[in-house]
Amino acid sequence: MKLQRRDFLQLATAAAALSTVSRVARAQTYPTRPVRIIVGFAPGGGQDIFSRLVAQWLSERLGQSFIIENRPGAGGTIAAEVAVRAPADGYTLLSVANSNVISTTLYDNLKFDFIRDIAPVASFALAPLVMEVPSTFPARTVPEFIAYAKANPGKLNMASPGTGSGVHLSGELFKMMAGVSLIHVSYRGAPAAATGLIAEQVHVMFDNLPNSIEYIRSGKVRALAVTTATPSKALPDVPTIGKFVPGYEASSWWGLGAPKNTPPEIIERLNREINAGLASPVMEARFAELGATVFSGSAGHFKKFLAEETEKWAKVVKFSGAKAE
Repeated sequence: MKLQRRDFLQLATAAAALSTVSRVARAQTYPTRPVRIIVGFAPGGGQDIFSRLVAQWLSERLGQSFIIENRPGAGGTIAAEVAVRAPADGYTLLSVANSNVISTTLYDNLKFDFIRDIAPVASFALAPLVMEVPSTFPARTVPEFIAYAKANPGKLNMASPGTGSGVHLSGELFKMMAGVSLIHVSYRGAPAAATGLIAEQVHVMFDNLPNSIEYIRSGKVRALAVTTATPSKALPDVPTIGKFVPGYEASSWWGLGAPKNTPPEIIERLNREINAGLASPVMEARFAELGATVFSGSAGHFKKFLAEETEKWAKVVKFSGAKAE
């Protein structure tokens, strides 16, 4: 039977409408089972903390469990590959952070392309890092630290929660710009690195402020400076590194991604629900208590931000000569 042009157009229009209704219905019913969020670092660090806060909000808001699954190792690339290989159905998400964009340059043989293979969903937190030393360390300011490091070349150890983490590369950026020699010591996660600093196994760490704020408040470590261009409201008396090393600036940030080809209506719903949580005074207050600020926006805005961060940290990796371990 030969279709008339008018009949064909009517069928095509009906099919398109049905497809649109189907997509809308899918977004409205999502999720119908538990969702896992893959975190590339050990429990207890900033990425884990903020991911759990967002997961709790989504669980309460959407009526299904959003479960954190920690897959530490290789600067977050193990977790990223798990997410990349997962079905693009909205039921596996990736906790995204500085380490993901850094890894695109740091690792030569990744089996995936982060920018290509992970779809940005939403950003949710932004925080300074803090340059900190053991409470007994002789230097009490950034200029004193630089002078001490130059007087003791190759003798000071710098901790991080893993090679390729934002903590690691923020330290590499300081080394590059301040002209000092620090030996990188990689720990398995932020809590272990902080313990090493408190125990004086290492001499300095450029840690995410949410990880260290209680150690600073209790006097277990000494904060010399924050890494952002302006002082942190959580530590108003602590200066910026840029005051002493002009042009230095770094931030930690966290967000959520999904495997590429995840239905856009699911990404849009997740973005909308996360932003609703970030607008909550309770969530905002909790972030501030941890030394972070809300970092909200559209999935498109987050995509642009990721591209800019990838370009910035690629230059640091190449200049510093940092290598994946």
